[in-house]
Amino acid sequence: MDDVKTAQNGSNEVMYSVRNISYRYPDGTHALSDINLEVKKGEFIGLLGANGSGKTTLLRAMDRLLKGVDGSVYLDGVDIRTLSPKEIYKKVGLVFQNPDDQLFAPTLFEDVAFGPTNMGFTSKEVNERVMSALNEVELTGLEKKSVHNLSFGQRKRACIAGLLAMGHEMLLLDEPTAGLDPMGEYKMMGLLQKLNREKQVTIVMATHSVDLVPVFLDRLYILSRGKITRGGAPEDVFNAPEDMANIKLRLPHIAELIYKLKHEDKLDFGRIPLTIGEARREILKSLEISLKRG
Repeated sequence: MDDVKTAQNGSNEVMYSVRNISYRYPDGTHALSDINLEVKKGEFIGLLGANGSGKTTLLRAMDRLLKGVDGSVYLDGVDIRTLSPKEIYKKVGLVFQNPDDQLFAPTLFEDVAFGPTNMGFTSKEVNERVMSALNEVELTGLEKKSVHNLSFGQRKRACIAGLLAMGHEMLLLDEPTAGLDPMGEYKMMGLLQKLNREKQVTIVMATHSVDLVPVFLDRLYILSRGKITRGGAPEDVFNAPEDMANIKLRLPHIAELIYKLKHEDKLDFGRIPLTIGEARREILKSLEISLKRG
C-alpha cells in the first residue's frame, strides 16, 4: 500500500463530542474510564486497540445503545439524552462487526429499504435511496438476491448501504475489515475512504488492524483497558514502539522495519515512515547520505 491517503477534508465544526464517559459492566468491571474525544464533521477517525480494550463499548455509548453510562455525548452540540432515537438515527448509524446481526430481510433490496421506508419516504423516494446506496457500496445488480447468499464482504457492505439509504451523515463502524481477506480489507477501506472524501460522510471506525490505519485515517485514538492512552495524527501516535507493546499492539510493519534499521543497524533516517511510499523516500534519502559519507 502506497500513499493512498489524501488531504484531510474535515471542517472545524465538531459533530460529535464525548465528555467524561465512563461505564461499568453489571459485574463492576470498568469498561470505559473518563473518555474524552471530539469528532469534527468530515473526519475519518480510528479507535485502535486490542480485543477487550473498550472500542465496541465506546461505539455503543456514542450510539446511545447502552444504559447507565456516566458522562455526556453531544451530537451537533445537543446532548443525545435529550434526543429521541429517531432524531439520533437520522444522522448517525452503527454497523456491527458481524453483519448477520444486522441483516434480516429476505432480499438485499428489502433490507436496505427497511430504514427509509420506516422514516416515511414515498415508494419512489425509497427506491431512489436504495439504488443510490447500493451503487455507493458497489452492490448494484444484486438487489433481488437473498442476503444469506451474499459473500461476507458483500453483507458488510449491505449493512453500510442500509445506513446510507437513510441519509446518515456519520457512520460508527465496529471492525469493518474483520473476517475479510487482505484484498477484501483494502477494498473495504477504499470504499469507506471514498464515502468520506467524496460524500463527506463522517466516519469513526473501531479496529485492531494497525497496518490499515496510517494509510486511510485522519486521526487516531488508542484505547487500552477502557482508557484513551494517546490520540492525534497517525504519524504522531506511532512514534513509541515500547508504548505500543505495553498495550498489546505493534507498529505498522513498515514503521517497525524502519525503526529496527535505524536503531539496530544505525541507518540514518530522519523520521519513521508509516507507508510504503514514505519508506521508499526515507530509504533513498538514507542511501544518498551514506554514499556521500562514503
